[in-house]
Parts: sequence; C-alpha cells; structure tokens
Amino acid sequence: MTAAFLGGLSPAQFLRRHWQKRPLLVRGAFPDIDGLLDPAALFALAARDDVESRLVERPGGRWRLRHGPFALEELSARTRARRWTVLVQGVDTIHDGAHTLLRRFDFLPYARVDDVMVSYATHGGGVGPHFDFYDVFLIQGKGRRRWRVGMQTSLALVEDAPLRLLADFRPDEEWVLEPGDLLYLPPCYAHDGIAQGECMTFSVGFRAPAAQELAEAFLAWLPERLALAGRIADPGRPPTSTPGAIPADMLTMAQGFLRGIRWNGALVGDFLGEYLSEPKPNVFFDPPARPMSRSRFTVAAAMHGLRLDRRSRLLYLRGHYYLNGEQLASASMHALGPGGRRRLRRLADRRRLAASALTDAEGAFYYQCYRDGFVWLNEE
Repeated sequence: MTAAFLGGLSPAQFLRRHWQKRPLLVRGAFPDIDGLLDPAALFALAARDDVESRLVERPGGRWRLRHGPFALEELSARTRARRWTVLVQGVDTIHDGAHTLLRRFDFLPYARVDDVMVSYATHGGGVGPHFDFYDVFLIQGKGRRRWRVGMQTSLALVEDAPLRLLADFRPDEEWVLEPGDLLYLPPCYAHDGIAQGECMTFSVGFRAPAAQELAEAFLAWLPERLALAGRIADPGRPPTSTPGAIPADMLTMAQGFLRGIRWNGALVGDFLGEYLSEPKPNVFFDPPARPMSRSRFTVAAAMHGLRLDRRSRLLYLRGHYYLNGEQLASASMHALGPGGRRRLRRLADRRRLAASALTDAEGAFYYQCYRDGFVWLNEE
C-alpha cells in the first residue's frame, strides 16, 4: 500500500530506494501540520526544566549555544530579533500531535526511533551546515526554510565552535520547503537549513548507536550477569628480587579468569531490549494522582481498552519483553498465557489494546503498569 506522505511510494519501495541511500523530497506530504504546534506552545515547552532545549544564535557572525530551560518572556521577546533558533527535543513524549506524527513512521522499528525535535527560527536562523549519523525526516511546519544538501566528502569540523559545523560545506542541491513539505536525509548527508522569515520545522530522528557506544554500555551492563569463580592465588611462590614486576603467573591466571567472560545472542538480546527501551534521562512518569482500585481498573480496561503512555517504550524479542529499560519477569510473562502474550505484543506494535476482557494475570500485570504511569485507559 502506498503512503501519500512518501510521495506515493509504499514503505517497502521507500526503504528499498531511499532509506540510508539517497534523499527524498515530497511536496505537501503533511498538509495539516501547520497547526500542529504554534511558537507559543513550543516556547512553553522550552521553559520547562524536564524538557531538553537549546538556543542557537549568531550575533556578529559568531555562533553561540545555550541550553535550557529558558524564561518564557525571553523567548517571546526574541521573536523580533534575527538569526536565532530554539530547538526542543522529545516533543513526541509530551505532545499528542507530535506523538501522532511519529506514529506515521511505524513501518520502521520502534527500536530505531529517537524522537521528534521541533525547532523555531526567526529570519536567517538555523544551526549551520552539519551532518547527522542517523536518518532524519525534516517536515516543514509554519513558514518556509531553504535547505542546501549534499553528499559531503570532507567531514572536517570547524575548530572551537560550540556546534558540529562543517568546515568546508559543498551542497549539491537546494530546495525551499513550504508548510507540509517533507525532506528525508540519509545518515552523513550534509545539510544546512536557513529560515526564510519566521518558521518551524519538525525533525523525526532515528537513533543509530555507534559500535563504541554499544560496547561501553554493554560492558557497564554485563557485570551484574557475571558469575566468575576463582581468586588470584600463588601457593609455593619463591622470594623475588624484583618486587616491582607483575609476576608472569599472575598475568596467566588473570587471562584465564577473563576468558571465562562469555555472552551469547540471548544475553545480547536482553541487553539491547533494556538499552533500547530505556527512556531518556529527562523523562519521568506520572502515576495517577488517585488510582482506581484493581477491580474497577480491570472492568474499565475491558470496556475501553488500554494505551501506552507517550513516554513508554515497549519492545520484545523472541518471547522476552522489555518495558522502559527493564526486562519483564519471565514468571509474569508465563502467567499471561499465550493469549495474554499475543495481546502484549499487539500493545508493543500498535501502542493500544482494544476493549477486551482481561484474565486475572493480565489484570494484575496491567494494573501495576497503570499504577506506575506506564499505561492508561483509552478514555484518559
């Protein structure tokens, strides 16, 4: 089935022809996006201390970067100035419209999703020529923005700049995006967007952890799963005349211990499940202020169905489930039974469950998720 916002391509065609290969420009991909979020609402988000935001400006031709939160009055007053941009991360976790926008891209794995970033810029504003290591869909909201893009050969950066700016940007193509237009860019595709008057841009980004990042995170995660036996010992050691030297037998013994560190696909899968479902550090869940009783919740869930909180990340792999950075206990998953596990997979894929009677095990599981603020009734 084709998707209008992909220029009439089906998701399979888009993935085959463009994903991580070449850009795609689609005019009028999201015709109703102009009213999705206005500057005042974005400024209000940038003023919150639980939201990641940045302010980029270029006074006198020099780049300057500040991190939020920002005073609402300051941002509102700045709209009369030139060449500045405010960027707000994770808008999909706090705004229904941005979350719905992100769901349009659910032909891609949630494990690859990063967030929806929204930027506001006055005339001439932007963040300079740069490249990203991940895929991004740039959707024009309010106003117009001129994009210059190119397959950059030199990725050298400007020294001592507060942003990752390309030192020798050489664009190949240029477009002016109008409200609703979409521009997809593969990883490492250089781009520079400059506001033509007041404008807003929605950036749907997809995470691509580096091998070094994954390795460091895995090695930090692994110790709790190790159970190495033995201890350095040296019975019968003779006296030494070189006490500053590490004994060769100690090195050999340590090498033997470390060879005992083993991992397999199941262990790596558990690491990925917890790592990729972990919410960002500034994300906090809000449990219900006055939670209903379990019996009332079970009845209400059967009548209305359930939905994941916008901030919740639920992934699964080979019968294992991972919710917000933790693997769900195997005993709990077994108790759900085949039907309950099928519904849990549906919740992970669709982020909603239709109204349906819950078993006692499902009622207990989802009630705890509700008490934690991870799921809500569809009516809420």
